[in-house]
Amino acid sequence: MNNLAGEPLVERLSGGKGGGGTRLTARGRQLVANYQIIAQEHQQFLRNLQRQAGNMADDLLLLKGMSMKTSARNQFLGKVVAIRTGAVNDEVELEVADGLRLVAVVTHDSSENLGLAPGTTAFALIKASSVIVGSGQDGMRLSARNQLHGTVSRLQPGAVNTEVVIELAPGSSIAAIITNGSASQLGLQVGSPACAIFKASSVILGVPG
Repeated sequence: MNNLAGEPLVERLSGGKGGGGTRLTARGRQLVANYQIIAQEHQQFLRNLQRQAGNMADDLLLLKGMSMKTSARNQFLGKVVAIRTGAVNDEVELEVADGLRLVAVVTHDSSENLGLAPGTTAFALIKASSVIVGSGQDGMRLSARNQLHGTVSRLQPGAVNTEVVIELAPGSSIAAIITNGSASQLGLQVGSPACAIFKASSVILGVPG
């Protein structure tokens, strides 16, 4: 939600008897209040539509259910700032936060079908399993087009893998799934520097429909 909003809606709290938690920011509380108003108006709209057009409201709900849903852990919303066109593929640069840019490689046909151009609003989807984590202090030179530096904000160990969340900028973060052994070897801790690395071909682009 923070990534899509472009600013923090939920912030983490440290310390306390329960070990910290989360709370809504002022913008988050405003969003919840507006959502409740919109939900009430939507229900009233459906009741009016049902009275006027029989089963049209059922079809409206069906269309709503066809809206895009994705299992990709990382979802960013931004604007296209540059496109470099090739014979087969296009390289698309997307600004998802102030000073934070992602690069995707898509086919030229996909770029045209999506209507991508500088200034176009677009979604970027990246699976957590496609994100490689570096300690942020490796000094290695890599061919991966996307190398985003930040700070570890959360570690969630599992039986085999650990979910690592890296805060890139206020309101923007990215999640990665790595093995427990890798997390231990990297010495990852909350607050430690880290780098999220992923190939441009691992980024899926979409546009609001």
